[in-house]
Amino acid sequence: MTLQECYLALDGDFEDVKHRLPTDRMVQKFVLKFLNDPSYQLLCDSMEAGNYTDAFRAAHTIKGVCQNLSFTRLLASGEKLTEALRDGPTPEAPALFTQVQADYRQTVDAIRRFQEELD
Repeated sequence: MTLQECYLALDGDFEDVKHRLPTDRMVQKFVLKFLNDPSYQLLCDSMEAGNYTDAFRAAHTIKGVCQNLSFTRLLASGEKLTEALRDGPTPEAPALFTQVQADYRQTVDAIRRFQEELD
């Protein structure tokens, strides 16, 4: 799997990220670092505990990272969840969180497949 194929699998915008990160090596470096970002685990733990302040912070971080890396699918769901948590949870927040979970799994699965082929 190439880096561009990874972006297709995670429903990202490879051409867009190339405007921010000028080399494939740099894009690859930050894509692989995404796997170690603790924000998603913080989001899950915070949602489960009903700690919506930390859940908002984690969702906002995920949104920012996805924007920088042009992970468009996860960016879209992360952005919606961020807004649903901004002033405390809205009734839509649980369903939006479920969507973020699905989009996160798709993203991470694509990155892991890419990573396996590098090894």
